[in-house]
Amino acid sequence: MESIGVIFAMLIAIVISGVIVRVIPWGIPLPLIQILLGIVIAGVFQEGMELHPDVFFLLFLPPLLFLDGWRISKEALKRERASIFHLAFGLVIITVFGLGFIIHWLIPAMPLPVAFALAAIVSPTDPIAVAGIARKLAVPERILSILEGEALFNDASGLVAFRMAILVMMTGHFSLSEAVISFVWVAFAGFCTGIIITWLLSFFRGQFTKKYGEDIGAEILLNILMPFAAYVAAEHIGASGILAAVAAGLTMSYLELSGQVSPLTRMRRATIWDTVQFTLNGMMFVLLGEQLPNIFKGAVQVVQQTGHHNPWWLIIYASVICLSLAALRFGWVFFSIHVLRWLKKTPKNQSQQATLRDILILSLGGVRGAVTLAGVLTLPLLLPNQEAFPARDLAIFLAATVIIISLITASILLPWLLKKQNLAPQAIARPLHKQQTLALQMAQDAITKHLSGLLPSLQKAYPQIEPNFYTAVLERVLVEFSNSLDPAPDTNSESYQKYLSEKQIRLMAIDTARQTIYRLARDQKISDDVARDMVKQLDFDEIRFTP
Repeated sequence: MESIGVIFAMLIAIVISGVIVRVIPWGIPLPLIQILLGIVIAGVFQEGMELHPDVFFLLFLPPLLFLDGWRISKEALKRERASIFHLAFGLVIITVFGLGFIIHWLIPAMPLPVAFALAAIVSPTDPIAVAGIARKLAVPERILSILEGEALFNDASGLVAFRMAILVMMTGHFSLSEAVISFVWVAFAGFCTGIIITWLLSFFRGQFTKKYGEDIGAEILLNILMPFAAYVAAEHIGASGILAAVAAGLTMSYLELSGQVSPLTRMRRATIWDTVQFTLNGMMFVLLGEQLPNIFKGAVQVVQQTGHHNPWWLIIYASVICLSLAALRFGWVFFSIHVLRWLKKTPKNQSQQATLRDILILSLGGVRGAVTLAGVLTLPLLLPNQEAFPARDLAIFLAATVIIISLITASILLPWLLKKQNLAPQAIARPLHKQQTLALQMAQDAITKHLSGLLPSLQKAYPQIEPNFYTAVLERVLVEFSNSLDPAPDTNSESYQKYLSEKQIRLMAIDTARQTIYRLARDQKISDDVARDMVKQLDFDEIRFTP
């Protein structure tokens, strides 16, 4: 019962954190608030939550990585692929070896494989944390695209490197050639597994629904189970479950374009996934805060083994790690920009010059978050000989401190930099506006062609209606369609103002009807079932007319 109480307290804390972050005027990252609430929970409950590392990894990471892969902009991913590759793979490798040796030199009591594992797990970045910091500011589109793409793939590369470092610690064996071959196999097989599993599940689902129809609840549940299926299948064959979850998300984004899912299922599925993402991210940070006091006690014991009896050495260790991370990231971003310019052989007067401020924003945007936390909490409890895993609590504490310091630093400096950033969104907005205009025009042409061909059959089916009626309806539908989807409508035009007026009348009518139905149900003049069904239909209509 104690554990159940802790779980409910964590869920309530997640809800409260969402309220707090909306109420306070400052751009405090949501994860920081959740960590503080977790510390409060730790002070109320005597017993904390204990999860097996593998179970924790399975529960939290697959759905989050799947969703990141599903929702990331594929156009931005393709456009910024070179920058993303340099940060997601090159920077991770530099961080693992460079920071790993620094940590081992700084803390001799931490074995080198564990130092490499800690360096690997603090390599992945978290775009959700950045979005929480900059939610009231305008982040340049190109920089945001790079940060999101980097976070998607450095999750995979960092976690694979983390797993390999743990394997070395558990087995005591390391071979560079074997490590490279293993990395390639784990990455390639994991990526392929995610694609295959997602495609097969979607294929069989499509065949079934064609024959028997669609059940919304089952559809959504199958979609939620996809990342877990891909993860478990990949882990079963010795591949990367993490990359499988990422690949499953990317595959899902392409399969979704087939349009085989009903609109209602898409709406409900999106809402449920938003809730899942918010809950899992929040649960991890609240869990970190709840475990932080005990982690601190264990970390102090490890520090004492190094001969330092002052717990302030923990802050010194964490500060050195954060400074090293910042220096490595800034140096690599600066280096990558100039290398890419040299490889493209782009003249300086024709390229989009990356200023020092741009480099600083990219560097500060590398905030650590959910993946770092989820990964470090999966450190084994015991070695194969049943001895305690060395420096486990210290590694977890340092990773948690890196998360907190990076969040605080970014929340202070990033808004300041973004406020002084001269944004030029037209560079991205122009192609986007072009695509929207093209889509709108093609859709209008298709509607006109299809409905014009349909009019004769409608006139034959309903001969009492005058032909002018259909022409007027077609014109109205095209105007409504154009005004609702036009990326830059003429707000002063008569047709647009008529559209807005009609929409407002429809919404007022819907709201009045809904309140009337509720009143009839309260007065017991109609049943609750009838009221629910009618209100549901009115809600759908309102969503249709609400942008």
